Amino acid sequence: MTLTPSTSWATGGLQLVDKPRTITVGIADDEVLVRAGVRGVLERSGGVAVVGEAGDGSGALELARRQRPQVLLMDAAMPGMEGLAAVRMIRRHVPGTEVVVLCTQHTEEVLFPALRAGAAGFLFKNSEPDALVGAVRAVAAGEAMLSPSATRALVDHFTGADSERRDAARNRIGLLTRREQEVLVYLAQGMANARIARLMYLSEGAIKAHVSRLLTKLRCDNRVQAALIARDAALPC
Repeated sequence: MTLTPSTSWATGGLQLVDKPRTITVGIADDEVLVRAGVRGVLERSGGVAVVGEAGDGSGALELARRQRPQVLLMDAAMPGMEGLAAVRMIRRHVPGTEVVVLCTQHTEEVLFPALRAGAAGFLFKNSEPDALVGAVRAVAAGEAMLSPSATRALVDHFTGADSERRDAARNRIGLLTRREQEVLVYLAQGMANARIARLMYLSEGAIKAHVSRLLTKLRCDNRVQAALIARDAALPC
């Protein structure tokens, strides 16, 4: 939130008023009509500014470097630099930009590589407009957003992880403090920081700090990757 001064004639003094910060978004898709449709949905939602578009993976990387949007909506399959390769490059060179991958249909061949590449969200192109806007707002706030079917696929895939993968995940989680492990369990359940804070009787700032530290210890780019480790370790998610 940005605090801006405004004059109050009732009190004759100067007050600070909360002004919502605009979320900056980039759109990368090789179809012009898709980009136009996504732009229209976002701009009608209010509080979102589309700062640029790209028609291929290389252009998406250049857009991220030049404009540094908070969120980049990216097609999974584009000409030139393939979409998921672009995700990896953006996460490496523009870490302040979170990527939401857009896909025409669900396949594990797209979903899991996208998450491993560092995507913070995964949505179908035929999702409802509210879902698209919600994903942008959630990811900009540091949360993760997956379509319901993608979430179900993750649960199915990581139910009954093999012992080697489970042991490796548990070893990594062993680096966390007890409090950080508790935050990880809630995070893996898809909870936002505000709700975790209420459940743990802590401030939202304290939860953000715990999330930042556990991501560093687990060597994760985002909450989605941390949630995958929690599921591998068979934590109560």
